[in-house]
Amino acid sequence: MKYLYAVLYIYLLVGCSQKEIVPLTPIEQIKVDKPTTSVKKTLIKVKKVEKKDDFLKDLLLYPQHIEVYTKDINNSYISTQKKFEKKYFRVWNIDNMSVPLNDAMWAYKVFTSKNSYGENLKKIDSSFFDQIKIESDFKNYSTINKRAISLYNLNIRAFPTDNPVFMNPTKAGEGFPFDYMQNSTIAPNKPLFVSHYSKSKKWVFIESSFAFGWVKAKDIAFIDKKYTDMWQKAKQVFLLCDDEKIYTEDKKFLFDTRVGMLLPLINEIDDGYNVLTISAFKHKAYYHSSYIPKNIASIGIIEHNEKNINKVINGMKYTKYGWGGLFNQRDCSSTLRDFFIPFGVWLPRNSHKQSLSGEVISLDGLTKSEKIKIIKSKAIPFRTLLYKRGHIALYIGVRDDNVMIFQNVWGVKTKIDKQEGRYIIGKSVFSTLEIGKELRYFYKNSSMLSQLKSMSIF
Repeated sequence: MKYLYAVLYIYLLVGCSQKEIVPLTPIEQIKVDKPTTSVKKTLIKVKKVEKKDDFLKDLLLYPQHIEVYTKDINNSYISTQKKFEKKYFRVWNIDNMSVPLNDAMWAYKVFTSKNSYGENLKKIDSSFFDQIKIESDFKNYSTINKRAISLYNLNIRAFPTDNPVFMNPTKAGEGFPFDYMQNSTIAPNKPLFVSHYSKSKKWVFIESSFAFGWVKAKDIAFIDKKYTDMWQKAKQVFLLCDDEKIYTEDKKFLFDTRVGMLLPLINEIDDGYNVLTISAFKHKAYYHSSYIPKNIASIGIIEHNEKNINKVINGMKYTKYGWGGLFNQRDCSSTLRDFFIPFGVWLPRNSHKQSLSGEVISLDGLTKSEKIKIIKSKAIPFRTLLYKRGHIALYIGVRDDNVMIFQNVWGVKTKIDKQEGRYIIGKSVFSTLEIGKELRYFYKNSSMLSQLKSMSIF
């Protein structure tokens, strides 16, 4: 192992130097406990929706490729690497958990046998929560206090369990995929700080730069402070593309890349970078030299310009909607968080906290036309977030006199006979603020434009 540490030391010293438009499947989800005769009739009517409703007009009228929207972007840096790295590496520079115990236990107060449903869509028995409290072992909170690193793309869970917890699945917007145990995901080889083990030792409670919760103990490796310090002093290689395979020096698979990852530079070669990566051997960090092609990475943050925006968005283009990063996908806030990382902008994890970043301008209480006027006059394309409660999107400019956004969204709200439903989108799209307004059962008061609360400018 001493040899590995020596290798790490040498490595880091050296390192310091047109898409087609695809129609959507319309799913008017009408969920009720006991369907009444009128609701049954409505369900029959929904099946008879005309074919023109099989499409969202925004996805037909507006191109679904990034290059159309970035032609007038001015070249500029919108943050500094030093400022970004201070937040990115924060948890490697603390000695105790910075999350108060009361905050760490938030889920234990919110979810109970009275309001929680399991994978069989039945209410969860109270014994489940009793067992979870024992397994969580919070009496040992913040007793380990060690620096660590993720080995793979990890799910950060609110409880130490793989079992899902849903709210009432008979309601639109609940049930699958909204597993409230799924707090977030964290990419491979990202800084962690470990609080304590669960009772069974299967899980550890961790804090990252942007989220906290439970991950499996086998999926992390502990690192001594002297090595995390060396890691931070190296030049950082920013990944600009998802799903490229990363291997060890002897061609063994390690993990897939994710936009938003950083790895320390060992040395630069003609067509790429050799970077330091970590796996585990007998639960201890094992260091590797891995090759990254130059066309999917950069040394340090990148300039906010047409070419780079296109590259980052295209690098994430196959992402579907994944609540809390479920199934290695992204939700609205993680999409924007990862998009901004290569440009050196650090964002919190959830949409509400993101809406408080940058220069915040309130849009609450304004009419639709007043909101549009302010957005058109003040918002900066690809540097402005538009927020409504529970959802956030990226302003990308004006097209055909419409405010355009880039958003990763689950669906459009519908309403039939006072019964709420969803028209599923389930991916990232370029759209107006009222996508789906042409749908026969569109819920007008729920549009992004109607519900806009604020915008944030970087």
